[in-house]
Amino acid sequence: MDGMVQAPARAGAAAVGIRGLRKDFGGPSVLQGIDLDIPAGQFLAVVGRSGCGKSTLLRLIAGLDRPSAGTLALQAGPERLAPEAAVRLMFQEPRLLPWSSIRGNVEVGLARDTPAALREARAQAALAEVGLADRAAEWPSVLSGGQKQRVALARALVSRPRLLVLDEPLGALDALTRIGMQALVEEVWRAEGFTAVLVTHDVGEAVALADRVILLERGRVAMDLAIDLPRPRRRGDAALAGFEARILERLLAGER
Repeated sequence: MDGMVQAPARAGAAAVGIRGLRKDFGGPSVLQGIDLDIPAGQFLAVVGRSGCGKSTLLRLIAGLDRPSAGTLALQAGPERLAPEAAVRLMFQEPRLLPWSSIRGNVEVGLARDTPAALREARAQAALAEVGLADRAAEWPSVLSGGQKQRVALARALVSRPRLLVLDEPLGALDALTRIGMQALVEEVWRAEGFTAVLVTHDVGEAVALADRVILLERGRVAMDLAIDLPRPRRRGDAALAGFEARILERLLAGER
Protein backbone atom coordinates (compact mmCIF):
# COMPACT_ATOMS: atom_id res chain seq x y z
CA MET A 1 0.00 0.00 0.00
CA ASP A 2 1.18 3.57 -0.76
CA GLY A 3 1.34 4.76 2.86
CA MET A 4 -1.52 5.20 5.33
CA VAL A 5 -3.71 8.10 6.37
CA GLN A 6 -4.93 7.84 9.96
CA ALA A 7 -8.12 9.78 10.58
CA PRO A 8 -8.74 11.42 13.98
CA ALA A 9 -10.78 8.71 15.69
CA ARG A 10 -13.03 9.32 18.64
CA ALA A 11 -12.56 7.20 21.75
CA GLY A 12 -14.28 3.88 21.13
CA ALA A 13 -14.20 3.93 17.32
CA ALA A 14 -13.86 0.40 15.98
CA ALA A 15 -10.75 -1.03 14.40
CA VAL A 16 -11.29 -4.01 12.07
CA GLY A 17 -8.84 -6.89 11.78
CA ILE A 18 -9.38 -9.48 9.03
CA ARG A 19 -7.22 -12.57 8.51
CA GLY A 20 -7.64 -15.26 5.85
CA LEU A 21 -11.28 -14.31 5.25
CA ARG A 22 -13.11 -16.59 2.86
CA LYS A 23 -16.77 -16.81 1.96
CA ASP A 24 -18.39 -19.55 -0.08
CA PHE A 25 -21.97 -19.90 -1.28
CA GLY A 26 -21.78 -23.47 -2.51
CA GLY A 27 -19.55 -22.72 -5.51
CA PRO A 28 -16.25 -20.92 -6.06
CA SER A 29 -15.26 -18.69 -3.14
CA VAL A 30 -16.62 -15.14 -3.39
CA LEU A 31 -13.85 -13.96 -1.05
CA GLN A 32 -10.56 -15.80 -1.19
CA GLY A 33 -8.39 -15.41 1.87
CA ILE A 34 -8.52 -11.63 2.45
CA ASP A 35 -6.16 -10.01 4.97
CA LEU A 36 -7.10 -6.44 5.88
CA ASP A 37 -6.65 -4.01 8.75
CA ILE A 38 -8.86 -0.93 9.09
CA PRO A 39 -7.58 1.43 11.81
CA ALA A 40 -10.05 3.10 14.16
CA GLY A 41 -11.44 6.28 12.64
CA GLN A 42 -10.39 5.55 9.08
CA PHE A 43 -12.70 6.12 6.10
CA LEU A 44 -12.22 3.14 3.79
CA ALA A 45 -13.84 2.85 0.36
CA VAL A 46 -14.22 -0.51 -1.39
CA VAL A 47 -14.54 -0.52 -5.18
CA GLY A 48 -14.59 -3.17 -7.89
CA ARG A 49 -16.69 -4.62 -10.67
CA SER A 50 -20.04 -6.30 -9.98
CA GLY A 51 -19.55 -9.74 -8.49
CA CYS A 52 -16.08 -9.07 -7.10
CA GLY A 53 -17.17 -9.55 -3.46
CA LYS A 54 -17.70 -5.94 -2.28
CA SER A 55 -21.12 -6.43 -0.74
CA THR A 56 -20.14 -9.81 0.68
CA LEU A 57 -17.19 -8.21 2.48
CA LEU A 58 -19.46 -5.45 3.78
CA ARG A 59 -22.02 -7.94 5.11
CA LEU A 60 -19.29 -9.87 6.90
CA ILE A 61 -17.89 -6.73 8.50
CA ALA A 62 -21.40 -5.74 9.61
CA GLY A 63 -22.03 -9.18 11.11
CA LEU A 64 -24.91 -9.98 8.73
CA ASP A 65 -23.12 -13.09 7.42
CA ARG A 66 -20.56 -15.47 8.88
CA PRO A 67 -17.28 -16.30 7.13
CA SER A 68 -16.63 -19.74 5.70
CA ALA A 69 -13.04 -19.51 6.95
CA GLY A 70 -10.73 -16.99 8.55
CA THR A 71 -11.34 -14.42 11.28
CA LEU A 72 -12.85 -10.94 11.51
CA ALA A 73 -12.59 -8.97 14.73
CA LEU A 74 -13.84 -5.54 15.79
CA GLN A 75 -11.84 -3.88 18.54
CA ALA A 76 -11.80 -0.61 20.48
CA GLY A 77 -8.43 -0.69 22.19
CA PRO A 78 -8.38 -3.96 24.16
CA GLU A 79 -12.18 -4.28 24.05
CA ARG A 80 -13.67 -6.82 21.65
CA LEU A 81 -16.86 -5.47 20.05
CA ALA A 82 -19.99 -7.29 18.96
CA PRO A 83 -21.17 -6.17 15.49
CA GLU A 84 -24.78 -5.79 16.57
CA ALA A 85 -23.77 -3.24 19.20
CA ALA A 86 -20.95 -1.45 17.36
CA VAL A 87 -22.03 -1.33 13.69
CA ARG A 88 -24.79 0.55 11.91
CA LEU A 89 -25.65 0.33 8.22
CA MET A 90 -26.88 2.74 5.57
CA PHE A 91 -28.30 1.11 2.45
CA GLN A 92 -28.96 2.35 -1.08
CA GLU A 93 -32.68 2.63 -0.28
CA PRO A 94 -33.68 4.76 2.72
CA ARG A 95 -36.06 2.04 3.98
CA LEU A 96 -38.18 4.52 5.94
CA LEU A 97 -41.42 3.51 7.66
CA PRO A 98 -44.24 5.38 5.87
CA TRP A 99 -46.56 5.19 8.91
CA SER A 100 -44.05 6.83 11.25
CA SER A 101 -42.95 10.47 11.48
CA ILE A 102 -39.49 11.52 10.40
CA ARG A 103 -38.36 11.66 14.03
CA GLY A 104 -40.00 8.30 14.66
CA ASN A 105 -37.99 6.81 11.82
CA VAL A 106 -34.79 8.08 13.42
CA GLU A 107 -35.79 6.69 16.82
CA VAL A 108 -35.84 3.22 15.23
CA GLY A 109 -32.04 3.35 15.44
CA LEU A 110 -32.12 3.41 19.25
CA ALA A 111 -32.48 0.51 21.65
CA ARG A 112 -36.08 -0.24 22.56
CA ASP A 113 -35.45 0.29 26.27
CA THR A 114 -34.22 3.87 25.73
CA PRO A 115 -36.49 6.19 27.79
CA ALA A 116 -39.02 8.09 25.68
CA ALA A 117 -37.71 11.55 26.49
CA LEU A 118 -34.15 10.51 25.69
CA ARG A 119 -35.27 8.86 22.44
CA GLU A 120 -36.92 12.08 21.31
CA ALA A 121 -33.97 14.26 22.31
CA ARG A 122 -31.39 12.07 20.62
CA ALA A 123 -33.45 11.69 17.45
CA GLN A 124 -33.94 15.45 17.30
CA ALA A 125 -30.19 16.01 17.73
CA ALA A 126 -29.42 13.52 14.94
CA LEU A 127 -31.88 15.28 12.63
CA ALA A 128 -30.20 18.59 13.43
CA GLU A 129 -26.88 17.06 12.46
CA VAL A 130 -28.20 16.30 8.96
CA GLY A 131 -30.07 19.59 8.60
CA LEU A 132 -33.63 18.31 9.08
CA ALA A 133 -34.47 19.36 12.64
CA ASP A 134 -37.43 21.43 11.43
CA ARG A 135 -38.98 18.47 9.57
CA ALA A 136 -39.16 16.08 12.55
CA ALA A 137 -42.95 15.93 12.81
CA GLU A 138 -43.57 15.47 9.08
CA TRP A 139 -44.08 12.21 7.17
CA PRO A 140 -41.48 10.57 4.90
CA SER A 141 -43.79 10.90 1.88
CA VAL A 142 -43.22 14.66 1.71
CA LEU A 143 -39.43 14.36 1.46
CA SER A 144 -37.24 14.32 -1.64
CA GLY A 145 -34.91 11.39 -2.32
CA GLY A 146 -31.93 13.23 -0.88
CA GLN A 147 -33.88 14.24 2.23
CA LYS A 148 -34.96 10.63 2.78
CA GLN A 149 -31.32 9.58 2.67
CA ARG A 150 -30.53 12.29 5.24
CA VAL A 151 -33.13 10.70 7.51
CA ALA A 152 -31.54 7.29 6.92
CA LEU A 153 -28.15 8.78 7.84
CA ALA A 154 -29.61 10.30 11.01
CA ARG A 155 -31.12 6.92 11.92
CA ALA A 156 -27.71 5.28 11.49
CA LEU A 157 -25.98 7.98 13.56
CA VAL A 158 -28.46 8.31 16.42
CA SER A 159 -26.94 5.45 18.42
CA ARG A 160 -23.39 6.85 17.96
CA PRO A 161 -21.98 3.83 16.08
CA ARG A 162 -18.34 2.86 16.37
CA LEU A 163 -18.39 1.70 12.75
CA LEU A 164 -20.69 2.95 9.98
CA VAL A 165 -21.05 0.72 6.94
CA LEU A 166 -22.44 2.35 3.78
CA ASP A 167 -23.67 0.11 0.96
CA GLU A 168 -23.98 2.32 -2.15
CA PRO A 169 -26.18 4.76 -0.19
CA LEU A 170 -26.00 7.54 -2.79
CA GLY A 171 -26.26 5.50 -5.97
CA ALA A 172 -29.91 6.35 -6.72
CA LEU A 173 -29.56 10.12 -6.25
CA ASP A 174 -29.22 12.68 -9.02
CA ALA A 175 -25.74 14.14 -9.54
CA LEU A 176 -26.15 17.40 -7.61
CA THR A 177 -27.98 15.78 -4.69
CA ARG A 178 -25.30 13.09 -4.59
CA ILE A 179 -22.51 15.67 -4.31
CA GLY A 180 -24.36 17.35 -1.45
CA MET A 181 -24.84 14.05 0.35
CA GLN A 182 -21.18 13.17 -0.09
CA ALA A 183 -20.26 16.43 1.61
CA LEU A 184 -22.70 15.70 4.45
CA VAL A 185 -21.36 12.16 4.99
CA GLU A 186 -17.81 13.53 5.16
CA GLU A 187 -18.89 16.31 7.52
CA VAL A 188 -20.55 14.00 10.05
CA TRP A 189 -17.69 11.49 9.83
CA ARG A 190 -15.17 14.21 10.61
CA ALA A 191 -17.33 15.51 13.46
CA GLU A 192 -18.11 12.12 15.00
CA GLY A 193 -14.83 10.28 14.42
CA PHE A 194 -16.33 6.82 13.80
CA THR A 195 -14.78 4.30 11.42
CA ALA A 196 -16.49 4.22 8.01
CA VAL A 197 -16.54 1.57 5.29
CA LEU A 198 -18.16 2.61 2.00
CA VAL A 199 -18.95 0.24 -0.87
CA THR A 200 -19.37 2.14 -4.13
CA HIS A 201 -19.17 1.69 -7.89
CA ASP A 202 -18.23 5.35 -8.26
CA VAL A 203 -14.43 5.69 -8.19
CA GLY A 204 -14.72 9.49 -8.08
CA GLU A 205 -16.88 9.23 -4.97
CA ALA A 206 -14.38 6.85 -3.38
CA VAL A 207 -11.38 9.14 -3.81
CA ALA A 208 -13.39 12.23 -2.77
CA LEU A 209 -14.49 10.69 0.54
CA ALA A 210 -11.97 8.08 1.62
CA ASP A 211 -8.63 8.04 3.41
CA ARG A 212 -7.97 4.80 1.60
CA VAL A 213 -9.42 2.85 -1.31
CA ILE A 214 -9.16 -0.88 -1.85
CA LEU A 215 -10.01 -2.55 -5.14
CA LEU A 216 -11.42 -6.06 -5.02
CA GLU A 217 -10.90 -8.38 -7.95
CA ARG A 218 -12.05 -12.01 -8.05
CA GLY A 219 -12.43 -12.07 -4.29
CA ARG A 220 -8.98 -10.66 -3.49
CA VAL A 221 -7.53 -7.24 -2.72
CA ALA A 222 -5.92 -6.23 -6.02
CA MET A 223 -5.05 -2.65 -5.00
CA ASP A 224 -4.72 -0.82 -1.69
CA LEU A 225 -4.19 2.91 -2.08
CA ALA A 226 -3.95 5.70 0.51
CA ILE A 227 -5.64 8.93 -0.60
CA ASP A 228 -3.24 11.20 1.26
CA LEU A 229 -4.83 14.55 0.36
CA PRO A 230 -5.95 17.31 2.73
CA ARG A 231 -9.59 17.94 3.50
CA PRO A 232 -11.91 19.44 2.47
CA ARG A 233 -11.23 18.20 -1.05
CA ARG A 234 -12.23 20.13 -4.14
CA ARG A 235 -13.91 18.47 -7.11
CA GLY A 236 -11.86 18.85 -10.25
CA ASP A 237 -8.60 18.91 -8.29
CA ALA A 238 -5.78 17.45 -10.38
CA ALA A 239 -4.52 15.30 -7.52
CA LEU A 240 -7.95 13.72 -7.01
CA ALA A 241 -8.19 13.08 -10.75
CA GLY A 242 -4.78 11.41 -10.62
CA PHE A 243 -5.87 8.97 -7.92
CA GLU A 244 -9.09 8.25 -9.81
CA ALA A 245 -7.13 7.55 -12.99
CA ARG A 246 -4.80 5.11 -11.19
CA ILE A 247 -7.72 3.14 -9.77
CA LEU A 248 -9.64 3.10 -13.06
CA GLU A 249 -6.53 1.96 -14.93
CA ARG A 250 -6.14 -0.99 -12.54
CA LEU A 251 -9.86 -1.71 -12.64
CA LEU A 252 -9.96 -1.79 -16.43
CA ALA A 253 -6.79 -3.85 -16.62
CA GLY A 254 -8.58 -6.57 -14.64
CA GLU A 255 -11.09 -6.95 -17.47
CA ARG A 256 -8.46 -7.96 -20.00
